[in-house]
Formats: sequence, C-alpha cells, structure tokens
Amino acid sequence: MQYRPLGKTGLSLSVLGFGGAPLGGVYGVVEETEAIRTVHAALDAGVNYFDVAPFYGDTAAEAALGKYLQGIAREKFIVSTKVGRYGNGFDFSASRIRRGVHESLARLGLDYADILIIHDIEFGDIQQVIAESIPTVRDLISEGKARFIGFSGLPLAIFPHVLDAVPAGTIDLILSYAHYTIADTSLDTLLPYLQAKEVGIINASPLGMGLLTPNVTAPEWHPAPDELRDACRKASDWCASVGVDIADLALAFSVSRPEITSTLTGMAKMDELSRNLAAYDSVPAPHLLQGVRKILQSYRDLSWPSGFPVNDPEYGGSIREGSL
Repeated sequence: MQYRPLGKTGLSLSVLGFGGAPLGGVYGVVEETEAIRTVHAALDAGVNYFDVAPFYGDTAAEAALGKYLQGIAREKFIVSTKVGRYGNGFDFSASRIRRGVHESLARLGLDYADILIIHDIEFGDIQQVIAESIPTVRDLISEGKARFIGFSGLPLAIFPHVLDAVPAGTIDLILSYAHYTIADTSLDTLLPYLQAKEVGIINASPLGMGLLTPNVTAPEWHPAPDELRDACRKASDWCASVGVDIADLALAFSVSRPEITSTLTGMAKMDELSRNLAAYDSVPAPHLLQGVRKILQSYRDLSWPSGFPVNDPEYGGSIREGSL
C-alpha cells in the first residue's frame, strides 16, 4: 500500500481509503462476521484510513466501525467522521455539532477523531458554516476531541469560497466526491489551487455513486441526468465486451492521481475489498481509458445540482453573504 501526505497535517493516508457507509447497511444487509473480517483484512493490507458519518445508516456505520476496531492499536488507523448532516436532516449550529461529536465518539469508542468533516455544506447557509460551524470544530480540536478539520460537498465552487473566506491554515482538508472519475475529472481544475493552499485532498465516489458499475442500472434515486446514465451504461457494456469490469478500471484511474491524498470507496465484504485492492494495484491500460472516454466524450464532466441552488453557481446560483 502506498501512502500520501494529507496537506500539512503530518498524517499519511493510504491511497485507498475505506468508505464506511456500507457498514451501516446503506447498500443492503451487512453480515457482521463478514464485515469484521473485511475491516481487519483491510488493516492487514495496509489500509489505514476509514471514513464514516452519523448520516450513514442513521448512526449504524459509526457504531459498526467502532465495534470492529475494538482491540486495534490506535496508531494503526486514522478515522474521519462528520458533523452537520444527520438522519433527520442538516444542522450546522454550534450546539448540534458539539452534541453530535460527543455522540459520534461514543459510538466509535474513541477519545478523539483524527478528522472532523463538515458534511455537505451546500445544504446549509454557507455563511453559518464559515462563522459558526468552522470555529466550533476548531474549538473541539483545541479541546482534544479531534485533530484536524475539513468540509465536503459536491459543487466545486464551495471549496475556494470557504477557503478564501477564512484565515490560512484554518482548514486542513477538503473531501470532494464524484468529481474525479473516468466520467468526470472536473476536480482537476482545483488541484493547483488546493495545493497552493496546502490543503489535503480526499476524493470519494470513484464509481460515480454507482454510475460506473457493470451490468447495473444506477439506482432510481441517483441524481444524474438520463443522458449521463445511458452513456455510462454504454461504457460499461463496452468494457464488458473486451473483458474488463468498468468498476475496476474506474478505481484504478481515480487512485492514480498523485495530487489526491486518498480515494474513498465503500466496502463491507471480503470480495469487495479483494477487488478494490487488485484494482488499486493495477495500471489502467491507455487503450481502455481511451475507449471509455470516446463513449463518454459528449458527457464529460456532466454533473448534477446538489443542495440549495444559491450554493451551486454551475446551476445558476451565486454564493454570497446573507444568501439564505
């Protein structure tokens, strides 16, 4: 397993990160014995970064990961969890964040989280996040409840907006999802800026939230436009025709970008871990990438709206003070 530095935190994260959402039953029933084996096998394979959130399975993912990590030396793993998004919606207030962190740590069985991520901030008032949520997490760090702070979301514009609004060094990392895949590499446009800010970069959803999977139609709830879903299905079929699993190709592509610290992908079963490790350790063949890109050419970097429209300039919004 390779490791990359997370900004200027001093942490080194495994390039392949363990996305913990499936541990909470988000994608179906999880057999506990199998899930425990998977977590322990991931650690044995060198995966040291595990990500969960109270939102995943309405706290079930945090509780499961905490149980499965019992007895493992604390220095063997790095855990991120999140604040602001819960089973009943979004709340970025200081009081809810404080209560949520104490609840999360209890479920995880930890004295502190390595990383606290303010979860999907485009669903809140960005000014509240800047003026209230971020200072609250910084206070929790000073109190020993966490070590580092980040924030996540889909619209790329939220990252420079927040990072430019706070003093340098306030934010340690960002988590972007579905924007560095074989279908969408728009995160590329921000990489030089984020590196100049010395901010760690975590990429999630290398399979596009299920778009880049073989012989599977993206779930009904998936927000992608129909034309993108259809194009990804054609790309998947083409990969299958040449004996390749598009999911393996997609993961191999996403982890190959050295500027990205870690790529999170969900897993809760041994066969998922084995396939992810094999894909991580492979080099995507240029002709395969070219074949997929040719099919997706007309839909490259096509995304979808997320959160309050005002927080997503790509879809007509304009992030500004007092916008909500």
